[in-house]
Amino acid sequence: MNGVAVGQEIQCKSEYTRLKNVLVVKPSYMRITEIINETQKHYENSNINIPLALEQHEAFVKVLDENGVTVSEIQADATLPEQVFTRDIGFTIHDELFVATMNEQVRQSEVNHFITYLEEHEIAYQQGLPRSIEGGDVVVDGSTVWVGKSGRTSQEAIQELQMRLPSYKVEGLSLRKDILHLDCVFNIISEKVALVYPPAFTKNDLKKLESRFQLIYVSEEEQFYMGPNVLSIGDGKIVSLSQNNRLNRILTAQGFTVLPVDFSEIIKSGGSFRCCTLPLERG
Repeated sequence: MNGVAVGQEIQCKSEYTRLKNVLVVKPSYMRITEIINETQKHYENSNINIPLALEQHEAFVKVLDENGVTVSEIQADATLPEQVFTRDIGFTIHDELFVATMNEQVRQSEVNHFITYLEEHEIAYQQGLPRSIEGGDVVVDGSTVWVGKSGRTSQEAIQELQMRLPSYKVEGLSLRKDILHLDCVFNIISEKVALVYPPAFTKNDLKKLESRFQLIYVSEEEQFYMGPNVLSIGDGKIVSLSQNNRLNRILTAQGFTVLPVDFSEIIKSGGSFRCCTLPLERG
């Protein structure tokens, strides 16, 4: 892993252009300590095999490195069992980096480590969005920003985000109560194509997405295994869970290059490739 340069440029206009710089945290202390999402309920007893999670995370980072992505690391802290999911602690909208306001107490201290990292590297940021907003609910689509209205992201924060970004359209999408974040059920993979799990949305919100994108529908089983939570790294390349065979065949048939990675241990805690990466710069 390479270090982020001091004064790192912040720029993310989409979810699919070439990924240049990204922040990760190794799952060195990853544990299910308290149930904070639906997926974790299924794995509470078996919990996390940390050596296997580390091995899978390392394989993922290797794929990114081999494809020209600069991967930088925030040090893992033994008191933060969910820290691997760096996407949630912040989000980049064009040239603005926002620090998230975390909803779950078990995750709130992650933000302090993130801010320390940003200040050490002289990276400018905004913070203080009201109540709660997490990066997994924020999906950037050019001049539109889709934001999930979930148990983790409040209407007040969405309204404040719109006030801070007057030149963009912040579009809220109401999520079914059991859905953790927007990126668990929706992900943009090219200018015209997006992955979606339809039952997660209201009819009206699904129509909004259908009018904007050519949608690839994800099954209930694929959604459980974080099918929509792929990571697009540019040039049509998509890191996807190797076990999601049907979805990966569809992506390949539509001209995408699937980079399959086994992330089965990490998804036990309710997140996958997008969740485990905080992009700072796309080009």
